[in-house]
Amino acid sequence: MEPDLIDALSLAQDLIRAPSITPDKGGAIGVLADALRSLGFDVIDLPFGDGAERTPNLFARLGTAGPHLCFAGHTDVVPPGDVGWTSGPFDAAVRGNVLYGRGACDMKGGIAAFVGAVARHLGGRQRLNGSVSLLITGDEEGPATYGTVKVLEWMAVNGQIPDFCVVGEPTNPDRMGDVVKIGRRGSLNARIVVHGVQGHVAYPQRADNPIHRLMAILSDLTAHPLDEGTEWFEPSSVQVTSVDVGNDATNVIPARASARLNIRFNDRHTGKDLAHWITRSVRAYAPGAEIEIRVSGEAFLTPRTPQLDMLLEAVQQVTGRQPRLDTGGGTSDARFISHYCPVAEFGLVGASMHKVNEHVPIVDLQVLTDIYAAFIERLMA
Repeated sequence: MEPDLIDALSLAQDLIRAPSITPDKGGAIGVLADALRSLGFDVIDLPFGDGAERTPNLFARLGTAGPHLCFAGHTDVVPPGDVGWTSGPFDAAVRGNVLYGRGACDMKGGIAAFVGAVARHLGGRQRLNGSVSLLITGDEEGPATYGTVKVLEWMAVNGQIPDFCVVGEPTNPDRMGDVVKIGRRGSLNARIVVHGVQGHVAYPQRADNPIHRLMAILSDLTAHPLDEGTEWFEPSSVQVTSVDVGNDATNVIPARASARLNIRFNDRHTGKDLAHWITRSVRAYAPGAEIEIRVSGEAFLTPRTPQLDMLLEAVQQVTGRQPRLDTGGGTSDARFISHYCPVAEFGLVGASMHKVNEHVPIVDLQVLTDIYAAFIERLMA
């Protein structure tokens, strides 16, 4: 296959037709590997995990010199559901110049645009004054235990860490060129279980109500804002997501009560410090309580670098808009990449991601390909 015969739309359709629900067992990574090999990439399959159910991952690189640009993303998708689709979620149907299918914008379209941009660069017989690579996982929408984290570890050991990385998540809320993400808040999940003594509500002196102590803990944790935000981040947020007692009786004091909470935190905090804060509060009211805390990612902020400026210039060149730098939204695999190299996120419009009839206008797919190609040209000049 000649480089100029690979276009983003056809590759996006091929990727969507592979039903790669998390983790990607639908062959999407294989489709991508074939396309990359046709362009001359050295493709390495990197499955990680235990037993037969290993997570499929891929690292591919074209060239060995610097600067080294990496594009990171995922081929796995969330389940499509079984109602409301006007065409099959994996049919990759085109109607009215719009591509429909699970993963169209999150983020098989972004992957296809990057490959299309590289193909255009090579097809134009322009020299690749550097190297480009792809870090692709089949498990971003799920636990992500054996995905990008493990690939990055392999890249570090094998001397494959890039100078700059672009994550192709759908960053634009309304139109192409709106937003480039240069950071993300951290995320912490906690589960608190307070034990008491079951008893009759008419004889509270014979029981120990764990709900009262749990309420005091939650009140303490949510009473005051953690901070007022920073120049780049909105205020950190503590949200109680569940309170469970499991008590259907109206005259029984339960023996235990549990709660879950999530903290989305900015760069004024670390997961370790917040875990200590939660633990101190719990121990003050319920010394014997169980506490489970998991930090899924720390807050990070990418500094202004020449590569980031080139990306912003490419967006403005193609769209005529100066993108806003932003750190909002949920987490992404950029939180892992930030430990190794500067990283920014830019992709399609994300209004339909995870929804029924997920879609991307073909013109947006073309615009994203143009932006990535302009970025490659600037970086490899």
